Amino acid sequence: MVAEDRDIERFYSTPEVVAKLRRLADALEAESPFRIQIAGERIRVPARAEFSIEHERGDGEEEIEFQLKWKLSDDSDSDETDEPLV
Repeated sequence: MVAEDRDIERFYSTPEVVAKLRRLADALEAESPFRIQIAGERIRVPARAEFSIEHERGDGEEEIEFQLKWKLSDDSDSDETDEPLV
């Protein structure tokens, strides 16, 4: 199954972000794959994903992005239920 292109930005409440970041930190520390739900879609993030932090400044505003990035392969499409949902 080929996933269609997607580019969304979803805003969450502070308590929701805190909970997601806490679960994300636990998964990253364990160096294991995990799933995250964003705007109703669950995405499997493999353990090999690379984590980066980006800072942008311009036009009177600043932005910080936390980013996980990986190449798609057959193993990234499985829906393991024992992986934590972030």
